[in-house]
Amino acid sequence: MRTAVVIGASGQIGRPVVEALARDGWAVTAASRGGGRDAAWGEGVRTVRLDRADDGALAAVVGDGCDLVVDVVAYDAGHARQVTALADRIGSAVVVSSVSVYQDGAGRGFDTLGEPDGFPDYPVPVAETQPTVAPGEATYSTRKVAMEHELRAVCDELPVTVLRAGAVHGPYSPLPRELYFVKRNLDGRRDRVLAHGGRSRFHPAAARNIAELVRLAAARPGSRVLNACDGDTPTVAGIGAAIDAVMGVETRTAYLEGPPAGSVGRTPWSVPRPVVFDMAAAERELGYRPVVSYAESLPETVEWLTGELRGRDWRAAFPLLAQVYPDLFDYAAEDAWRTA
Repeated sequence: MRTAVVIGASGQIGRPVVEALARDGWAVTAASRGGGRDAAWGEGVRTVRLDRADDGALAAVVGDGCDLVVDVVAYDAGHARQVTALADRIGSAVVVSSVSVYQDGAGRGFDTLGEPDGFPDYPVPVAETQPTVAPGEATYSTRKVAMEHELRAVCDELPVTVLRAGAVHGPYSPLPRELYFVKRNLDGRRDRVLAHGGRSRFHPAAARNIAELVRLAAARPGSRVLNACDGDTPTVAGIGAAIDAVMGVETRTAYLEGPPAGSVGRTPWSVPRPVVFDMAAAERELGYRPVVSYAESLPETVEWLTGELRGRDWRAAFPLLAQVYPDLFDYAAEDAWRTA
């Protein structure tokens, strides 16, 4: 039986990856900081604790060797070196990176979003040949590029598929963008405001679709870099409508034709230009077909979010989301805008 080690197995992407590999006949070692204590995997899955800060810990988990290592939480060059150091004991690897590594022709990218005219003007769609930011330690994006460079340096010894994931969605997310609409519906807010005419598109990536890409790459080892996104790119207005349909509510939407007015109209998808990624290479090289559309993925996400919010403040339930979007639910500002 083929053997696989999944690093970050109990997280948003790791859970469906473990499930997809197990269904495909792999004997999976699910490694995570907590040891997968709340995961309900069946036969063929072994759970272990893994301290990523311990450089020798992964070597102990891999043991005498395995056919595949999947790393869904690698963050920088140091994490990459933990994998590449075991090249003689690993058949192949699949490592998740991010679409945030890309920059446009003017050097703008995710790291310049807060600067005047800092939003990138990407081609539509963005292919894997698009330039990236320089590797470094300064930001999330530069660290991801440094990680990719470290992995590509050993491609002759270890086949590595790098998957650049888009706006990941699905249960167990620390940054669930869908909460923007779900919480408003749960709070009885039937009026909403969307900037940029509700036309913003920020390419989503279902965790289940990323897992399918991992499954396909595991079956066809090679050294490659691929975008990892859904097959569809709904607008922010379309996302809101799809969530309304799942929750059985009717809402009214007002639109700002320009940027948000302070917090009013701002959502986690509100971008002035489309951010869409080309999935042709994944289709060509791996035969990738999304296993779920954005709308089809929503019922389980809405159910999970509703459960996580029950009896809890949203900031306590999702501290990372609250840190990134502290004014996500500024209802007072919205009401003042409507009455102005």
